[in-house]
Amino acid sequence: MKLLSAIVPCYNEEENVPYFYEEFLKNQEFFEKNDLEFELWYIDDGSGDGTAEAVKKLIRKDARVHLLSFSRNFGKEAALYAGLQKAEGDYVACMDADLQDPPSLLPEMFESLSEGYDMAATRRVTRKGEPVIRSFFARMFYKLMKRISRAEMVDGARDFRLMTRQVVDAVLSLEEYNRFTKGIFGWVGFRTKWLEFDNVERKKGETKWSFWKLFIYSLEGITSFSTAPLAFAAFMGVCFCLLSFFLIIFTIVRKAMFGDPTSGWPSLVCIISLISGVQLFCLGIVGQYLAKTYMEVKRRPIYLVKEEI
Repeated sequence: MKLLSAIVPCYNEEENVPYFYEEFLKNQEFFEKNDLEFELWYIDDGSGDGTAEAVKKLIRKDARVHLLSFSRNFGKEAALYAGLQKAEGDYVACMDADLQDPPSLLPEMFESLSEGYDMAATRRVTRKGEPVIRSFFARMFYKLMKRISRAEMVDGARDFRLMTRQVVDAVLSLEEYNRFTKGIFGWVGFRTKWLEFDNVERKKGETKWSFWKLFIYSLEGITSFSTAPLAFAAFMGVCFCLLSFFLIIFTIVRKAMFGDPTSGWPSLVCIISLISGVQLFCLGIVGQYLAKTYMEVKRRPIYLVKEEI
């Protein structure tokens, strides 16, 4: 029999842990039909509630459930990476504990792998229940990444996917500290089938992703899989150099032909402010890449384990 490993990152998901387990077990007939065993890896990302205790209750009644607890909150990217390292299955699934990634899709995803695909990934076709502004910027992010990055990123893509062992090993070979999993999955390639589904509301609790956290996460994705911002900064520098050159020539010619006295200091202040703002903006872009380089060369561990069961 082959083994399917399910990785479930958790951060303050005490209420959702048992519900997810129950929903996952509804696939028991599918597992038996395809000669599949399974293991569940709950990755407790430094939760402040009783998430770990809820998982331990499941472990006491089902040996197929496992727990890995971090010493603090390292983020979902670290939790996914830890889960991939621990998973021993021939097939590996990444899923959210809040049931926004329906376990009922697993049979269809497995069927896709049986057809010869290396990975079955999911994408939401609707963003029902999300704030309008958040949905708008999410769509803009994917459109931007499609233009500036070579890594395939599909609008509405979720981390919920089922992979073969070959894909998992490829993802684990990328040991970078600054991780953007959606980009990594696209970068490693392999034949992927996209499955569409409507947005599903959380079973319990509230989302941990605020607009600001999503904004920072998007910057992580842009700087991890594209150097286009650096090229943009260089392009802006060239444009303003040319503009300054023509303004100097214009000022000299106007002085020589019309004897125009020194004037227009308000417009000069506006121009200086604009150019200074662009310089600081471009410096900020360079700073983002420098900061990522700084974090990489420190070679800190991606996560620290507090408890493993």
